[in-house]
Amino acid sequence: MAETEKAPNGSTPTEEQIPMKPTGGDGDAGVEDKPANGATPADDAGSEVIVLRREIGLWGCVSIVVGIMIGSGIFISPKGILANTGTVGMALLVWVLCGVMSLLGALCFAELGTTFPKSGGEFAFILEAFGPMLSFLRLWANIISIGTGTIAVLAITFAQYCLAPFFGSCSNIPPSAIRLIAVAILFVIFYLNSVSVSWTTRLQVILTIAKCVGLIIIILTGVVLLFKGETQHLENGFAGAENTDPTTVPLAFYAGLFAYSGWQMLPQVTEEIQNPSRNLPLGVIISMAIVTAIYVTVNVAYFTVISPQELLNSEAVAVTFAERMYGPMMWIIPVAVALSCAGSINGSLLSDSRMTFVAAREGHFPILLSMIHVEKRTPMPAILLMLPICIVLLMSDNVYSLINYLSFAKWLYLGLAVCVLPYMRWKRPDIERPFTVPLVVPILFILLCLYVVIVSLYSAPVDCGIGCAIIFTGVPFYFFGIWWENKPQWLQKKINAVTLFGQKLMCVVHQEKKTY
Repeated sequence: MAETEKAPNGSTPTEEQIPMKPTGGDGDAGVEDKPANGATPADDAGSEVIVLRREIGLWGCVSIVVGIMIGSGIFISPKGILANTGTVGMALLVWVLCGVMSLLGALCFAELGTTFPKSGGEFAFILEAFGPMLSFLRLWANIISIGTGTIAVLAITFAQYCLAPFFGSCSNIPPSAIRLIAVAILFVIFYLNSVSVSWTTRLQVILTIAKCVGLIIIILTGVVLLFKGETQHLENGFAGAENTDPTTVPLAFYAGLFAYSGWQMLPQVTEEIQNPSRNLPLGVIISMAIVTAIYVTVNVAYFTVISPQELLNSEAVAVTFAERMYGPMMWIIPVAVALSCAGSINGSLLSDSRMTFVAAREGHFPILLSMIHVEKRTPMPAILLMLPICIVLLMSDNVYSLINYLSFAKWLYLGLAVCVLPYMRWKRPDIERPFTVPLVVPILFILLCLYVVIVSLYSAPVDCGIGCAIIFTGVPFYFFGIWWENKPQWLQKKINAVTLFGQKLMCVVHQEKKTY
């Protein structure tokens, strides 16, 4: 029988809640029961141990990070960066610097992910160093907006670009059609994530390759034009830079960092990565190099065809580029944008659901959310929790505002998570650290996060205030679910009954072996 685990309030579930391990199943490999960072699933090959298996290799890591990062940002942010820098040269410089800044944070998360080989990412790091309250509020923000809201917006963007070729432009598409297609792609991706980790990662690899092919087409077009001498928009790229308003440059970096967001997701699936001490940092470094190279060269390609003024007047710079260069084949770009969004949805769901899974395993959410399907070996309850929330946000006209309200909180928590690195080097210097970065790296990134948060508070104090209020709505849930351990017997029986019903409905049980 599976090992008994405690419920979030400290009580022990009844024996009937913890079913016997099934005698059937697919016979797939389990995960090695030791926290070694170089763990592989080989020792459990052929076993039926119910755990999240290590099925993500190096290129799976790369596809997750690249697939999440290359979403709609590369098609949206060029306009915001150029508008706030004023010159082509400054805009390209901001793209490079945003890549460097993101790499600093990614390297910090790589050290944290290999030092604490537990899935959950920011939640797990903050819990380890700063306790349950701050970690729970990070999880709460992700569930109600940061994670689910981002998935909803990506689904809307996917639908818009899928339908654009049939309606002439995105502005002519009926809202009901957009929502219908958006819900459809959510159901497809949520279903796939619920039934197979291996097929989820394969889909991620396919979508990542497809979106990169679309962007490489743009890059190669730009290279050909450069060899033909189409450099008029790139010559004297820094001319007039002295007239750039210094107060708007932070907004350019904000737009650039939005395009690069997603690098922090990989440590959320650490327990499913093969040989994480090698593949996690290597996957992060390769991913950041690929994304930065693609972003910079795509923007150079844009300027071989489109003048700065035309780019500022364009509603969708990639579509404008395609109209100029590809004629009847311009449908390639909307397809590339749609695939980019689908890849971001898939990667975001894969990683965000693991944060919920780990939080429930730590007692921060109902214990049902920490259970695994007995045959599929997926955290099905944690995945399905996000689906109704995403659909509700999808139907709301305020989903974009909700994300804006909590954008500063995202950077606040990223900075707080990176603070764990120097704090733990001081408090626990004896921990094994398979991958380390110079101390100056986390310090620089923490200062960057403070800068972004301060700029957000200065430029949009009302939005930030609303965001704080939204986050603090999680405080009553924290005190009810976590702080209040000695719940009355009648309430615990109700919780156990709901848990048992959920187990029977989804055919899920507790994880049977430690994977960290």
